[in-house]
Amino acid sequence: MISVIILIGALILIAGLIILISPEVILGYLKEKQEKSWLHTLAVVIRLILGIILISQAAHSKYPLIIEILGWLSIVAAIVLTVIGSKGFHRLISWALSIANRYGRIGGLLASAFGAFLIHAFL
Repeated sequence: MISVIILIGALILIAGLIILISPEVILGYLKEKQEKSWLHTLAVVIRLILGIILISQAAHSKYPLIIEILGWLSIVAAIVLTVIGSKGFHRLISWALSIANRYGRIGGLLASAFGAFLIHAFL
């Protein structure tokens, strides 16, 4: 399971670097797909799985309390996304993409840092 967390961390790090260097690669894709129902489902499922894995493996990390908190936050985010439904999710993603032109690179930097933190915490 730790290797799955490291893989997820690496994917987040790479996605963050892509957004940092060329935001339109990922943000353009999300703009194209934002109305698709599978995007909402994927957002919920990924957060739920990540949360469960982080909580179950927190004791094996360098920062067990922080990792467990991140796991619970991920599960809460999955629940919130489920409760707001598809229409609410589409409004949220539209809003996020509307501010991405100004703040996309900052988001990429934060995503890269988060991915690097996950990798560091489990190596």
